[in-house]
Amino acid sequence: MKRKGVITLGSIAAIGFLVFYYFYGGSTVPNGQQPLVRLNSSNIASLKDAFNGSPSSVRVVILVSPT
Repeated sequence: MKRKGVITLGSIAAIGFLVFYYFYGGSTVPNGQQPLVRLNSSNIASLKDAFNGSPSSVRVVILVSPT
């Protein structure tokens, strides 16, 4: 009975680590694509300027939060 609990706890810890790494471990992009940007208060103005700078094209902003 105790062995099964240890295996289950280990599985939960491994899954938790993988989820944490997926969201916070950094990412790479394909060759030729611009690097990913994390938005914060210092660079939000540049996003706003780029978004408003092309009014004749389709613009989409997707915000994804792991919480």
